[in-house]
Amino acid sequence: MAELLKPVAADPSLRHVRSLAKLMDSKFTIPGTQIKFGLDALIGLVPGAGDLTTFAVSGYMVVIMAKNGAGGFVLARMIINILLDALIGAIPLLGDIFDIAFKANNRNMRLMDQYYTQGKHRGSAWKAIIPILFIVLLVVIGIVWLGYALLVAIF
Repeated sequence: MAELLKPVAADPSLRHVRSLAKLMDSKFTIPGTQIKFGLDALIGLVPGAGDLTTFAVSGYMVVIMAKNGAGGFVLARMIINILLDALIGAIPLLGDIFDIAFKANNRNMRLMDQYYTQGKHRGSAWKAIIPILFIVLLVVIGIVWLGYALLVAIF
């Protein structure tokens, strides 16, 4: 067990990722509340470039974790978190509220902690990728069906 705890506690790059996650997701508190937010929500207010910047920072964090030996399944879950954060975060106003609530980087830190200290989230990335691909397939089928129905209704 001590061997599992070592990477999280001792590695400077993982400590850096943890402090970066806090800065991005929960560094500041809205006065009079317990609602925390970070630079992700603030930078995300800049249309387009803000969301792209926060996506790049989150991607950088995942790369650091991959270099420190995180497995395929945990990395796939982390990537899904940042993609979801980027996609919904790009929606004006709703995305900014979502950034404050979802906190993808903090979620990824919890995944990292569980991976290193508890041995969770081990195995192949396909356990995370297959359900996502299935959902994407259903969405594509739905869009094609709606397009067909719209064309039939028009003509």
